Order: sequence, then C-alpha cells, then structure tokens
Amino acid sequence: MEFIDIIEPEEAEGKLKDIYKELKQKRGKLAQIHKIQSLNPESITKHMDLYMSIMFSRSPLSRAQREMMAVVVSSTNDCEYCQLHHGEALNHYWKDRNRIKQLRSNYNKLDLNNVDKRLCQLARELTLNPNSIDEDKYITPLKNTGLSDRAILDAVLVISYFNFVNRMVQGLGVEANEKEVQGYKY
Repeated sequence: MEFIDIIEPEEAEGKLKDIYKELKQKRGKLAQIHKIQSLNPESITKHMDLYMSIMFSRSPLSRAQREMMAVVVSSTNDCEYCQLHHGEALNHYWKDRNRIKQLRSNYNKLDLNNVDKRLCQLARELTLNPNSIDEDKYITPLKNTGLSDRAILDAVLVISYFNFVNRMVQGLGVEANEKEVQGYKY
C-alpha cells in the first residue's frame, strides 16, 4: 500500500483530471507510478516527458535494449514494480517470458550478444557502484562493440532514469500488481 495519499481518477479535478485523461489515451491505461505523483500534477507531466524522451525517442539503442537495461536496473534494485512493467514491455520485443525471467535473476546465464551483455554489465555496475565506472573497463569496451558516444549516453540516461524511478516506487510504497502491467500501448 502506498505510503502517501493519492488522487484516484474518479476524484481528479482540473489539470490532474486532464493529465489522467491524456495518459489513458496515449498509454492505454493509468499506472500507479502516475497516481503516486497525483499530489503534484506537474511532476507527472515532466516525468512523462523525460520517460518518453529516454525510452521512445530516436536512439542508436533499440527499444528492446532500453527495456532490457530497465529490467536489469530494476532487478538490481529489487524493484518488483518496475521489473514487472518493463519485463512486460520487453516481452513485446523478445516474446519469451522465460528469457525475461532469466534476465531478472541473472543476465549472465542468457545467451546475449556482446553489445547487450556489456549494456547489462554497465546497468548493474552503475546501479550498484556508480563511483566504480572506469572508462577502460566499461566505456571503451562498449565503443569497441561499435556503440557510438550517443548510444553510450542514451544507455547511461536509461540506467540513471530507472534508478530514479525505482527509488520513487520503493520510497513511496508503490506495490507491484501483475494485472496492472497488461494492456499498455508500446
């Protein structure tokens, strides 16, 4: 149960009501991550702008790679809510729930290509030990796989964003609900 009050859609008024309506139209439904911010409607809008930019805008990284890193970060942080949501999004691309389950428990046991394995390593290490990111150990190997500086920037943005969201979810008591993750527009 959430640690703070939330405003449900049927109780929303004014700007919040409009934000909820727009989110339902664009995303197919309203997520708890949106409702947990309902006491500060502007934060929902700014949050969604950032999310859409990082996860859906043009990038040298595929949508699947971005969702894969989201799952690794959320798994590393033990954020069940984000693991379920972004595991479901990743399944839209991978179409293999067992593979996603393995990604959540130990990505090293998956048969990932070199680029994806290194992206997962960066996601885990930057989440656990941000001060340990060494150019020679983490960045140069990504460049050697053919990733551009823009791709590496986008990877770090995804990783950073999900660390932020995991902390919001866990810090405010947003609970995972398997039913909620179904039915979003990808």
